[in-house]
Amino acid sequence: MSGSLWRNRDFMVLWSGRTLSEVGDAVSLLVIPLLAVTVLDASAVEVGILSATRMVAYLFLSLPAGVWVDRMRKRRVMVICHLVRAGLVATVAVGAWTGWVTMAHLWIVALLSSVCTVLYETAHQSFLPAVVPGGQLLDANGKLATTYSVSQIAGYSAGGLLASVLGVARTAGIDALAYLVNAVSLLFVRRAEEPPAATRRRDFRRELAAGLAFVFRHPIMPRLVAASASLNLFSQMIFALGVLYLVRDLHLSEQMVGLVLALTTLGGIGGGLLSARLARLVGTARIIWVAPLALGWTVLLVPAARPGWGPVAYAVGMAGLGALFAIYNAAAVSYRQGACPPELLGRMTASVRWVIFGVMPVGALTGGLLGDWLGVRPTLWIAAAGVWASGLWLYFSPLRLRRDVTDEANPTAVHGVSPQPPAAPERVSIEPAGKATGGGRRA
Repeated sequence: MSGSLWRNRDFMVLWSGRTLSEVGDAVSLLVIPLLAVTVLDASAVEVGILSATRMVAYLFLSLPAGVWVDRMRKRRVMVICHLVRAGLVATVAVGAWTGWVTMAHLWIVALLSSVCTVLYETAHQSFLPAVVPGGQLLDANGKLATTYSVSQIAGYSAGGLLASVLGVARTAGIDALAYLVNAVSLLFVRRAEEPPAATRRRDFRRELAAGLAFVFRHPIMPRLVAASASLNLFSQMIFALGVLYLVRDLHLSEQMVGLVLALTTLGGIGGGLLSARLARLVGTARIIWVAPLALGWTVLLVPAARPGWGPVAYAVGMAGLGALFAIYNAAAVSYRQGACPPELLGRMTASVRWVIFGVMPVGALTGGLLGDWLGVRPTLWIAAAGVWASGLWLYFSPLRLRRDVTDEANPTAVHGVSPQPPAAPERVSIEPAGKATGGGRRA
């Protein structure tokens, strides 16, 4: 199955272009916070706001984005989003070069970029099943997760080195070029996607409600949403303070920050490479709750780090988090894509992301506020404990009693008919509230 994916030209083009854009993402995620901390002397609150604005569009745009994407050609949406992001990052490069960049400028760029990210990611997850056969989605998502981690290594390493040698202005300019090249690469995908479903009348609210109803009436997805939202909330508290913690608490240089962040992605690479095999070995349902509970404890090494040996502890802890997200997301996303009818994919994806990514700016802002109030290290202890505890949403659920998600997939749910409630023995003690796809992004 894996071999046939290597021969799938359209998947290889899509995969290659995404790899390049994610290298650019990693450069941007390193360079812009470095610019804020080292040049503009940003506080913990300002860094938290910067991280939050980079994701705030998930709160107000995720749901309508699903409806819009289902009405449009997915590839066209992806191309336009990359072109806009290239222009936005270019303004940071010009601003840093001329010396007039400000925190307000960075916040505005982060906000507008988040709009593009929501539209692009919704379109990408809805476009992938048009390029990859259903039986290969788990393998494809595992490869994409691995690529994300490899790209992070390349982006963080190159970003730290380039920022120290060329400065943040030229480095941001290179990031803009990466987005531009990926936009062009999407034009080389040959597979013609299905045209948007034609209906005589299009009721926006009814279409929106259909996506939400499918997710929250499904017997399994609400549990996935709850666990993923918790993972994203607490992990974003860590990500928001990461650069600040490395620079001011562990006293690392720009180049060392890039190196440490690059090393943290090794866990994501291992998790992505092993995700499909582990899912088959452990069980496609069981792996979803095993991953956070078995790997979440490693994140406790992050707040335990001290100057000297601390960078190693930080790298190991964050590598564990990367492996957790790679394994968890490959299984959770593949299940959602397989359980949802094609005409609802965009709205289903957007409905899930509205919750699981909508909490990310809340987590980033909370991390910044608590970091300023309690201190960075105590805040990281709280966040690390929360990451591990997120797996309890799924442990206390029907998934704990099942080996494979295929055992739970209700055929009526796949066709959009509301499934019957679970039998009494399968009741859970915790009401689901709300994922992680990509929680690092991002799970």
